[in-house]
Amino acid sequence: MKKPIIYKISLGLAILALLIFIATATMGKLSEAGPFIVLFFVFLGLGFSGYKALKGYVFAVLIFAGVCLSLYWPEYFVGIGEFKLTNLIIPLIQIIMFGMGTSMSIKDFTGVIKSPKGVLVGVVAQLAIMPLVGYGLANLSGFPPEIAAGIILIGCSPSGVASNVMAYLAKANLALSITITSIATLLAPFVTPLLMKLLAGQFVEIDVLAMMWSITKMIILPIGAGLLFNHLLHGRTKWLDKAMPLVSMLAIGLIIIVITAAGRDSLLEIGALLLLLVLVHNLFGYTLGYWFARLVGMDERDSRTISIEVGMQNGGLASGIANTLGKIATMGLAPAVFGPLMNITGSILASYWHRDIPGDGAQTTESLGKKEQ
Repeated sequence: MKKPIIYKISLGLAILALLIFIATATMGKLSEAGPFIVLFFVFLGLGFSGYKALKGYVFAVLIFAGVCLSLYWPEYFVGIGEFKLTNLIIPLIQIIMFGMGTSMSIKDFTGVIKSPKGVLVGVVAQLAIMPLVGYGLANLSGFPPEIAAGIILIGCSPSGVASNVMAYLAKANLALSITITSIATLLAPFVTPLLMKLLAGQFVEIDVLAMMWSITKMIILPIGAGLLFNHLLHGRTKWLDKAMPLVSMLAIGLIIIVITAAGRDSLLEIGALLLLLVLVHNLFGYTLGYWFARLVGMDERDSRTISIEVGMQNGGLASGIANTLGKIATMGLAPAVFGPLMNITGSILASYWHRDIPGDGAQTTESLGKKEQ
């Protein structure tokens, strides 16, 4: 079946917009090239949406369009009148966490009992590898203290729902992925502040108790409300189940755009190096997570799951923490860059593993539990 011509036209227009952007920038008119780079990403996203193999990249591509908008015209994304748009970050995160709660049930946590080894390995790997790699990169970066602390912050954050999506696409152990995300997220109010105090205390002052309460408000209360909502109205609000993933994606996109606008000047100054360090952080997470799991005897499928769980962090939560500290324009930069970048690398990794399905692993924590008995 032939693809509708609109997708091919969109990809052609994306190439044309990119060429115009390059030509305009080469002539020294970078400020006038803004609309063309935005159009490039918009048309690219529209074109990708028509191809099954490329659909997973649409969200990340459109995020880059939004980032370009906020870099070229930050004044529209900083505030509306007296109201600062950064005030929306925490409510948006709470909406995302509520959506996560509505998609969960108590059954998601039974994986701890049925597959204790997989969950323990995944959580330990996540809480050890990414914070330590972030600490090393922050010390090597030479960045101002608050920006360097942001690299550690993204490493100290738990994985998010995006990791579950990538585990599903990679045909990894989805049930294990969901369980690790759930446990790591619920531990975050206690573990993240302690790790930040230990690893980032030399860069910024960390009030552990205040951060614990802030994360509790952003995670525990909304997820608890979502779990209660799901328990009381399970099966009666199918419209909400369909709407929440879209709402969450829009919320994440808006958070990234607002952070980019708030930290535009710093981002333009250190953007290339920050992008490189964040990419290294992300790739080290995948690699070390995978090999740590293999080293302790996890099978191929579960090792891939843990790789994704370690490499993909909750950038939205990290952004919210930076915002509660009043450092969204500095500490919030690394999480803002990490978010769209991990979606691209995660999609590439998931696509690669999707074509190379292992035969030695279990697909669910239920089957894993039976195997361990």
